[in-house]
Amino acid sequence: MCMVIFAPHNEECKSPFHLLFAIFAFATCGGYSGGLRLSVDCVNKTESNLSIDIAFAYPFRLHQVTFEVPTCEGKERQKLALIGDSSSSAEFFVTVAVFAFLYSLAATVVYIFFQNKYRENNRGPLIDFIVTVVFSFLWLVGSSAWAKGLSDVKVATDPKEVLLLMSACKQPSNKCMAVHSPVMSSLNTSVVFGFLNFILWAGNIWFVFKETGWHSSGQRYLSDPMEKHSSSYNQGGYNQDSYGSSSGYSQQASLGPSSDEFGQQPTGPTSFTNQI
Repeated sequence: MCMVIFAPHNEECKSPFHLLFAIFAFATCGGYSGGLRLSVDCVNKTESNLSIDIAFAYPFRLHQVTFEVPTCEGKERQKLALIGDSSSSAEFFVTVAVFAFLYSLAATVVYIFFQNKYRENNRGPLIDFIVTVVFSFLWLVGSSAWAKGLSDVKVATDPKEVLLLMSACKQPSNKCMAVHSPVMSSLNTSVVFGFLNFILWAGNIWFVFKETGWHSSGQRYLSDPMEKHSSSYNQGGYNQDSYGSSSGYSQQASLGPSSDEFGQQPTGPTSFTNQI
């Protein structure tokens, strides 16, 4: 698997972009941790809580993230939890990224140190081609699923949506507000790198295919009919030329008068004079 920008004449390399993009993809998603802070200002100030911290992290099982808020009705507290579970899409995305990184690393070692084994019986290029196609599909599916999962995480952790869960905030006399919202920049970056990985792997399918025996056999299949057609055309032209030259020669020999016919004198009158 090789990018032309690094080795235009050697397609047996492994682009460092495969390794770097995979690292950025699972690091920005799998290593995320964030949170938001809310405040509830009750009419009775002693019941207020101006710093309600809600923390969440990968794999984003938000329904398991619980927190307590004041009800502004005495000392009673309300226990709530965030809504949603995006763990399946997030874990699938990170799993694809990790395995893509491991395969890219292993393929780089094979390309460098085991080139003969790689080309033996054309098995290495075929395996590489199949794996590249599979990872291209997985990157597309994983990135699309994680993009949808991230959208759900953003909605579930939106401070305005969380405030709607609190009974105290439904009373106009109480003041509820968001102190700060979660920062999602790294998660947005993970989605971008996911689709970049798909483009990178899908773009290398052709270069890997050229290393397989399927490509070489296809070229031979296309070249054989062309060679047969050109050889038959040459034979037909040669026969036509030889036929034309021989027939022209025969026609000239048959139509042209011979030197004997022009040089021969009439013998009839001479013979008659002598008789007289």
